[in-house]
Amino acid sequence: MLIVQPVDESMVVDLGLCGLAAAWMLFMFTLRPAWWERPRIMGVFFVGLVVINAVLVARNPAFGLFTPAPYIYAFTILPWPWRLPGVAVVAVVAGSAQASDVTKTTAVGLTIYAAVLVANIVMMCGTAWFLHLAEREEEQRVQALAELSRANRMLEATLAENAGLHAQLLAQAREAGVLDERQRMAREIHDTLAQGLTGIITQLQAAEQMHEPPPQWRRPFEAVKRLARDSLAEARRSVDALRPEPLETGRLSDALADVTGRWSKLHGLAVQVTTTGTVRPMPPEAEFALLRTAQEALANVAKHADATRVGVTLSYLENEVALDVRDDGAGFDPAGFESGTEGGFGLTIMRQRIEGLSGILRIESEPGAGTGISACIPTLPAGSHA
Repeated sequence: MLIVQPVDESMVVDLGLCGLAAAWMLFMFTLRPAWWERPRIMGVFFVGLVVINAVLVARNPAFGLFTPAPYIYAFTILPWPWRLPGVAVVAVVAGSAQASDVTKTTAVGLTIYAAVLVANIVMMCGTAWFLHLAEREEEQRVQALAELSRANRMLEATLAENAGLHAQLLAQAREAGVLDERQRMAREIHDTLAQGLTGIITQLQAAEQMHEPPPQWRRPFEAVKRLARDSLAEARRSVDALRPEPLETGRLSDALADVTGRWSKLHGLAVQVTTTGTVRPMPPEAEFALLRTAQEALANVAKHADATRVGVTLSYLENEVALDVRDDGAGFDPAGFESGTEGGFGLTIMRQRIEGLSGILRIESEPGAGTGISACIPTLPAGSHA
């Protein structure tokens, strides 16, 4: 005879709640990794899991064995400071399961029950607090390492830039030394050899006009004059060869046009060149100094300014010639360069070159407002040149 045992409805409900908890974790967490970084959805998931666990513990304290799962989720998915109340709620559920056999109808029983709950809350919240401190220290350590790495990269970039500037300074110094020596040699040839040969030719011509040389002296006399003229022409060619290339074939205004044209082609930025006043000859050293100032100013524009407009103005005034180079680039603090704290070697070279000719170099700039460099060199008034 078959005997059918009645089904325990309580067990069915418990199994259903366990299945619901498993399905809840599977659907809300395991199968949804994209939701892990969404605090609100994870908060709903955690609350639902705690409610299911609390119902299970209320039905059977043995289900308190499942409380580690809500603890783990509280520590991993709840952001600070919501982690503390989340852990406290789970601690209450766990404490209720642990003190389920305590009689709650007496003062002693209630005291023991409350002590168990408080012990669970203090222990787990304390654990959460210390874990939070450890996480914060780890974040600070990672941030410090990131800042240190960034500082190292900046230092390496600065060192590389300084090395490039140092190499450029050495190259400029060598170039300036070579050019200065060439100018000195040109002046020496002009002031001694060329003028001496000119004097010899003048004296020979004067002697020829005063006294007709005897026939036997005519050929040697003409040979001396021809040799002096040839030597003078060679000396002048040597002087011209020692001048800067752009000044070899033209005046300063032409040389500026040539330099700015080549700079524009190289950097893809047009330069507006303007010449005002009456163009007149200048001493070679003055033309050389102004041309080098323009070249250095344009080099600084290319390296630092990030400009969209550049203008070069050459002004022939009554007693001086002025060169202005202006751009609308990033600008800088001239005080920093003047004090030597930020570099500015090219500016120092420009200033020394201009002031060496009794001139004045002015720098007008500020961060974000562009830069203007003005060089003025005193010259003879117009019409005073031979």
